[in-house]
This record gives sequence, structure tokens and C-alpha cells, in this order.
Amino acid sequence: MRTVGILSALCLTVAVALPVAAYAQASDAMAGMDNGSTASGKKAASRSDRALARSVRRALTKTPGFNVSNVFVRARSGAVTLSGSVDSGDQISQAEQVAHTVPGVTSVSNKLTLFHGGNG
Repeated sequence: MRTVGILSALCLTVAVALPVAAYAQASDAMAGMDNGSTASGKKAASRSDRALARSVRRALTKTPGFNVSNVFVRARSGAVTLSGSVDSGDQISQAEQVAHTVPGVTSVSNKLTLFHGGNG
């Protein structure tokens, strides 16, 4: 009798565990397929965003009299954000104009501020 009870419990455990394990594997496989294609798409997008940000920064660097040392450039799908500080008020609008001339830039959010100097 005891053997029959143990055998029944074992069969019941296997009967419940197999479908659960099969479902988990199918879900993991589907998630892996989604993440793979999404991850490669995100990598390509972030690579092109970094390249666009570098292009904008390079254009600012080539602008005569423009100090780019405190300017940060971020790009996302063609939208460029400029932040940080510049030495004069004219450079705030100048940076935006230069950024608009870079191929691939669709919009510019200018969050540059005027540098006030030192301690406080």
C-alpha cells in the first residue's frame, strides 16, 4: 500500500510539473526573441544618437570664439538637447543655430545658461 501511495504522489508531481516547465520554457524562448530584436534596435539607435551628438559637438567646436568646454550635447532620434553653460548670452542662440545646421538634427532643445563664474 505504501508503495502505491508513493508512486501515485510521484506520478501526480510529474503530471503537474511537466506542463509548467514546458510553459516556462516557451515563455523564455519568446522573451529571448523579443529582447534580441529590440536590443539590437536599441543598440543601433543609441549608436546613431551618439554619432549625432558628436557631430553637433564637433560643429560647435569649429565655431570661432565658441567655448564648448561646459556644453553638453545629447541626441535622441534626431532631437538634440544642449545643456550646460556658455560665456556670453550671444553664444546661447549661436549654439542653437549651429546645432540646427548639422545633418540629422530634427529639433533642438536649448537649455544653455550663462556662466556666472566661481564659488557660489
